[in-house]
Amino acid sequence: MQQETIISVKNLVKNYGDFKAVKGISFDVSKGEIFGLLGPNGAGKSTTLEIIETLREKTSGEIIVDGYNLDEAPNSIKKIIGVQLQTSGYYPGLNLSELLHLFAGLYNENVNVIDLLDIVNLRDKAKAKFKELSGGQKQRFSIATTLINKPKIIFLDEPTTGLDPQARRNLWDLIKEIQSKGTTVIITTHYMDEAEILCDRVAIIDSGNIIAMASPDKLIDDLVATGFEKPKEVKQANLEDVFINLTGKHLRNE
Repeated sequence: MQQETIISVKNLVKNYGDFKAVKGISFDVSKGEIFGLLGPNGAGKSTTLEIIETLREKTSGEIIVDGYNLDEAPNSIKKIIGVQLQTSGYYPGLNLSELLHLFAGLYNENVNVIDLLDIVNLRDKAKAKFKELSGGQKQRFSIATTLINKPKIIFLDEPTTGLDPQARRNLWDLIKEIQSKGTTVIITTHYMDEAEILCDRVAIIDSGNIIAMASPDKLIDDLVATGFEKPKEVKQANLEDVFINLTGKHLRNE
């Protein structure tokens, strides 16, 4: 059965003067999938995301998001996407409830703040300031802000960087939970295990070009088929599994 395309990118180019950051890439994202953009720093993945998010001008190419052409209806696109804010975007004097009410006002949306905090397991932090949260709590709150306008698509840029293993795995669970409700998730990450676990498909970008695109399983199988072998035997678990097993997976207010 053909999956419905929610994002279509065709021949996307972004130049900064003589520097070609994105070199004519094309890809589609299916409705309801977790799609990963992977690549080294400077590969062009963040630029690509920011163009789709209407935050950066493209040089050329065509982008369609849920039927809206980026050139013709950028404001319509803004209404159906959620973009994870950087931590500098939060007013230090407001608590989490007040911040969510503020953002809801900007979106002209009525939201039940407690319900939203429940989704990201932060109900007990409703009166806390953002700066008082742990790293994992800050990331979960930033994801809550992407859900205010009930978006069809959310964009997460390296959401687990700097988190401890428990916070990281809890964020994975949250992302999967959001996907299970029909939301499409676009994610960038430098953690390949994260991409392998979360993503239905990934595009690997290097020097402004997509050099591979498929499901993680397919890319791994294709590599193995070339005769590739790991230099040491793969065990049934890794050190992170040991850590989680010994310390538990429950959330902590570290």
